[in-house]
Amino acid sequence: MATWTKDEIVLMDGTKVFAQMPVIVSASRSTDIPAFYADWFMERLKSGYVKWFNPFNGLPLYVGFHKMRLIVFWSKNPAPTLSHLDELDKLIPNYYFQFTLNDYDAERIEPNVPPVSERIETFRQLSERLGRDRVVWRFDPLILTDGLTVRNLLEKVKRLGDQIAPLTSRLVFSFIDIAAYKKVAANMERSGVRAREFTPDEMEEMAAGIGALVKGWGIATGTCGELKDLDRYGIEHNRCVDDRLIMKCFRHDRALMEFIGARYVEPDMFSNPSGGWVLDEYRKDKGQRKACGCIMSKDIGEYNTCPHLCHYCYANTSATTAMANWKQHCDNPHAETITGKMRI
Repeated sequence: MATWTKDEIVLMDGTKVFAQMPVIVSASRSTDIPAFYADWFMERLKSGYVKWFNPFNGLPLYVGFHKMRLIVFWSKNPAPTLSHLDELDKLIPNYYFQFTLNDYDAERIEPNVPPVSERIETFRQLSERLGRDRVVWRFDPLILTDGLTVRNLLEKVKRLGDQIAPLTSRLVFSFIDIAAYKKVAANMERSGVRAREFTPDEMEEMAAGIGALVKGWGIATGTCGELKDLDRYGIEHNRCVDDRLIMKCFRHDRALMEFIGARYVEPDMFSNPSGGWVLDEYRKDKGQRKACGCIMSKDIGEYNTCPHLCHYCYANTSATTAMANWKQHCDNPHAETITGKMRI
């Protein structure tokens, strides 16, 4: 079973502590590190560790980067990270982006993201630098409102995809869950957005439309955290921290391959003339939701820290709290923690 160790590290002030030593780091499902915390993250990489607070019990722990082999970035605007890529390649060359590029400009559901045209340009730059496989397009979540129908939404996906598909190899999407997340319902209500969930028939209609689009574009697609099976439309259950993608892009890294459960097969002139790595097992991250396909990683973000303030956000309890934490970070940008909290 994939796991990682706890080892002793030395902090900047000389204090010795024990830290988790993950092989794969997620940065981050909980906030947008590439958009707002890129400078801080690069500084922490060079320092070799980050201090993180458990969202369930508030207890602090340290995460060391000494055994890290891969970073998975999640962002709606990775433009601030572009200037760091040369240095990032030297520190940790194995990384890829989950790039959420929605088109809710007219609906103002994502009030603080750049205009869609700017984000498309960032997507292009990132893809040209890293390659199509290492920039995954997310239209996430799919949202319906009084004025936003399935047909309208499919038109938005098509307009974006006609420009994005040549720059990526995969589209990931999910249907918004409002009732299941009290934070989402509260944020929507406060913002005045009258959003609603998809009916089963609307899910089928949306899936059929997306399946037809991606077939025409020649890219793959999958759902994120959805229990519903849509394979008849060519849509699989996605793995965002994806062992298959990792093996495809980073098979040169033996330690990473062994962590994800791959086995090296020696060349055989009869059965396997080229040899190479083969995935022997699927090592699902048991700390994620049942419908999540991700393999094991350590997330270093924290809730209530994202200034995008998207109205459907599950990671911010309130805009006030998120902006207070952002201000605290800006007041103390060299702290061990993302929020700027000092060590306790």
